[in-house]
Amino acid sequence: MWAAMGKFELCGQGSNQFTCMADNPNTPGPDPMCADRNAMEWVDAWLNKKEPPRNKVGFMYMLAGGTDASNTDPYAQKPKPNNNWVETGPHVMIVGAKGLLDTYPRSPKPDTSVPYVMWPDTPYEHLMVPVR
Repeated sequence: MWAAMGKFELCGQGSNQFTCMADNPNTPGPDPMCADRNAMEWVDAWLNKKEPPRNKVGFMYMLAGGTDASNTDPYAQKPKPNNNWVETGPHVMIVGAKGLLDTYPRSPKPDTSVPYVMWPDTPYEHLMVPVR
């Protein structure tokens, strides 16, 4: 459960190596997600504005989709005219895989129906892959 931006409280202990986070009430729409250990290190770095871990590929998923992100500003809290707000359907994310990202679209206004790089050219760029 999110207590405040960048901080969350454990609601219950799971039995696998994924951590799931309930919707963040500080954002305009639903955005629950689950992440493996490497991805949680990446999330911690993003939330605390630190360098993401090197050489650690992580896997995350948002099967309810997401409506709460700028595609170019990792810290945007709401839509603004120039922050390229995106709405995505159900998707998975691969973080920490810089070399893998080179062949995917990096547009500020992506086609969210195909894989694309979110937050391109920032330390937090990652691959978004729609799930249908």
